[in-house]
Amino acid sequence: MARTQTIFVTLVCIILSSARTSSSSAAYSSDVDAFLSCLSADIPPALIYTPANNNYSSVLLSSVRNLRYVMPGTTGPLVIVAATEPAHVQTTVVCGRRHSVHVRTRSGGHDYEGLSYASVDPHRRHFAVLDLAALRTIHIDGSRAEAWVGSGATLGELYYAAAAANRTFGFPAGNCPTVGVGGHLSGGGFGALSRKYGLSADNVLDAVVVDAEGRLLNRSTMGEDLFWAIRGGGGESFGVVVSWKVRLVPVTETVTVFSIRRRRNESAVDLITKWQAIAPALPRDLYLRVLVRNQQADFVALFLGRCGSLVDTMRRHFRGLGMAKRDCQEMSWVKSTVFFYYGTADLPAEVLLNRSSNPYYYLKVKSDHVQEAMPRHAWEIIWSKWLDKPEAALLQLDPYGGQMGSISPSATPFPHRNYLYQFQIYSVWFDSRNGTAAVLEKQRVMMSWVRGLYNDLTPYVSKNPRAVYVNYRDLDLGTNELDEGGNLTSYAKARVWGEKYFKDNFERLAAVKSKVDPHDFFRNEQSIPPLPAAAK
Repeated sequence: MARTQTIFVTLVCIILSSARTSSSSAAYSSDVDAFLSCLSADIPPALIYTPANNNYSSVLLSSVRNLRYVMPGTTGPLVIVAATEPAHVQTTVVCGRRHSVHVRTRSGGHDYEGLSYASVDPHRRHFAVLDLAALRTIHIDGSRAEAWVGSGATLGELYYAAAAANRTFGFPAGNCPTVGVGGHLSGGGFGALSRKYGLSADNVLDAVVVDAEGRLLNRSTMGEDLFWAIRGGGGESFGVVVSWKVRLVPVTETVTVFSIRRRRNESAVDLITKWQAIAPALPRDLYLRVLVRNQQADFVALFLGRCGSLVDTMRRHFRGLGMAKRDCQEMSWVKSTVFFYYGTADLPAEVLLNRSSNPYYYLKVKSDHVQEAMPRHAWEIIWSKWLDKPEAALLQLDPYGGQMGSISPSATPFPHRNYLYQFQIYSVWFDSRNGTAAVLEKQRVMMSWVRGLYNDLTPYVSKNPRAVYVNYRDLDLGTNELDEGGNLTSYAKARVWGEKYFKDNFERLAAVKSKVDPHDFFRNEQSIPPLPAAAK
């Protein structure tokens, strides 16, 4: 670990140096000085961090989840504002508009491409970060089965609070408890309960947003267009969502989970091939995912009910897996969220409250959607050509169907309702070697594997466009450019990546953007652009 910490410190120095050097003519210009002065008028100085501040690096890296974005070629923010109340958010937006400093928002830092806290575009180095980690209050209304949740809260904190209020309260969201509520809900939010209750965004009832004018709005004052856009369109493009009102969903007092491992010589390929049609058609109370790694496939399930009923269901629908009573683990729903992340239910539910980040890893993810089951020979090729390699990554297959397919693709910006399943290629690696060249070479090898498999999947996955979940951000799809001679993000060029995330909903998102942020204040490498007048 000592050598890992050494390289981590080196990378910290790189990003700090980049922030200072790239902005040598701008960071301390009159605009930025005026921005800082404007902030200080209404925000305590202890909540404002610049690269000259000794605590800047610790605050910046407090929720970094991907060391690729503290590598050379990326730039950190000129300023970090650690907001502790909505008024701090309003001040930051107003001061940013006034002094030409764009604002990015970070709730949990899990953006796969680091866009909530870093920039890879040399034209987008002039920005501040609003860190919402302190806006994490959760208020449960047990009588109405509803909750107000701050964007800086984590999914784990929401799960824990819901279960503490009532053992039969749950919420449909992702399997990683350290993910921030703000980013997750604004991108849609898929998880183990989504086949039963839809996405997180399908269960949002209200929200409080600071818009580009610095106004604090709720659903009634923001209007239905903006409320639609922030529930799956990426909230960072339209304003800063500071809190969400969500519907808590009923779960059984006892749920059942299992994890069954099958190796390649134990019919893993045959089972995955069959799983593709079976899992999306299972009863809505049953979620059965597959994790493929290390020459084996793990079939992992959550069932809202007891073991006996689960065994009967599996025998009717997927007898070939060989699931039996011995595979069952019964527990509360909140303990099942521990099981899905940690792989064991032996830990206490309080581990869901752990917000600490482990920044000592690198990450690259690509995702797909599958409309028709991939043939067995395609899985054989994946296994023999790709999974045998030492740099092989995790393949994660998550079934849709159920409530997911019962909701219109235009009900929220998330359009991917009618696929069989989602296919995620998740590569994470560690590298404790000193020296940037060695680290970059390892990164090249790992990312080449991910991109190579992604290319080979082309004949078997969604097309026109190739559908991607926006919460699995991927800059390989394309990045924004400014219109020629203008200061607005090009809509025509953004369509290249935007329609992959949002399909036909992309144009509506751009139309909302042109209404609520026509000057394109909230922008990053993949933010929604304003819709040009000619396209309206």
